[in-house]
Amino acid sequence: MKQLSSLLMATATILTAVEAHTVFTTLFIDDVSQGDGTCVRMPMDPETCTNPVAGLDSDDMACGVGGTKSVTFTCPATAGAKLSFEWRLWADAEQPGALDPSHKGPCAIYAKQVKDIASDSATGPGWIKLWDEGYDDASGKWCTEKVIDNNGLLSIDIPKSLPGGNWLFRPELLALHNADKGDPQFYTGCAQIFVASDSSAALDVPSEYSVSIPGYVQADDPGLTFNIYEPQFPYPMPGPKVYQPAGSESKAKAAVALTSSSGAAKQTQGKIPTNYLIKNANWVGVEVPDYSTEDGCWASSGACWDQASTCYDSAPPTGGANCGVWESKCEGINDACSAGDFNGPPNKGQKLQSADPAPPLEIPGAVNAVRSRRRRARRAMAMALLSR
Repeated sequence: MKQLSSLLMATATILTAVEAHTVFTTLFIDDVSQGDGTCVRMPMDPETCTNPVAGLDSDDMACGVGGTKSVTFTCPATAGAKLSFEWRLWADAEQPGALDPSHKGPCAIYAKQVKDIASDSATGPGWIKLWDEGYDDASGKWCTEKVIDNNGLLSIDIPKSLPGGNWLFRPELLALHNADKGDPQFYTGCAQIFVASDSSAALDVPSEYSVSIPGYVQADDPGLTFNIYEPQFPYPMPGPKVYQPAGSESKAKAAVALTSSSGAAKQTQGKIPTNYLIKNANWVGVEVPDYSTEDGCWASSGACWDQASTCYDSAPPTGGANCGVWESKCEGINDACSAGDFNGPPNKGQKLQSADPAPPLEIPGAVNAVRSRRRRARRAMAMALLSR
């Protein structure tokens, strides 16, 4: 019996390790959650959404499984704003965790500008790498371990000189625990962002910094075959070199682009309605029509339930918790109709309380801001030495 118990425990451990993958679920802008799944292209199958991308030449390498299809909403952010990407072991946060500790490896953040967020392809050329990190000698940790330490969050400042318009921001984790066996595991997704900027000039990106996805990495790249159990550092980062757009426009100046009447790009696609009562990922519930008759009451009840059905049908693996909140509103209308109260709807226009999981208590600083501070510190030390 003891041997059987040990075998079952070992089997459970193996299954846990096999299934302990991750998925990008939630976007934060300047430390404010945009809502689970909102503006995020993520795999739609709850059973497989945390799986790594299957095949380096797959179109899924761009924005994950199904990521070639846009989502309804595109979140606005000013140039210079901080974006934070949340990774979870369980898309709906049913259980805590971001990534199994065995999944050690590098991270990167890519971006691509698209003219039409709904129809332009996420795959193909035009991707630039804004930041990457492999193994940090100072801390003795891989980038993925830092993501775990930060409760699944990875943050970056939007370069202040990025031109305004629609962008795809693509966080990427690469787990190397099976890389020595020919199985590097990529995890990725994309956030749809409209960057508000007073810069409209297209980036002049040298060819060595601009890549096509898929196609930017190969199976025999040293960074994809690296043995983390017998490491030979430094770790060779896969993909292109980091591109740092020139320019120093201020974040405050960029914010003017949201309301300016100048030639700055203005968002025309994917705006989130302002009159919604509750939001679930890329669906919003809006108030049902007023009524003052029995027929009108039941008609509005039907309209409410139709919205609830659309909410559940469109819900990504992060879940339909707020669809359930909307259902409560529909039940309230039903109860009023049944009670003969034909003047409504009840609590007209009242915002509903979101049931999204509570955000992490602390949002980490932007990784590129940290790097900038380090560069400034090194520059200051060098200047001090020269002045001696």
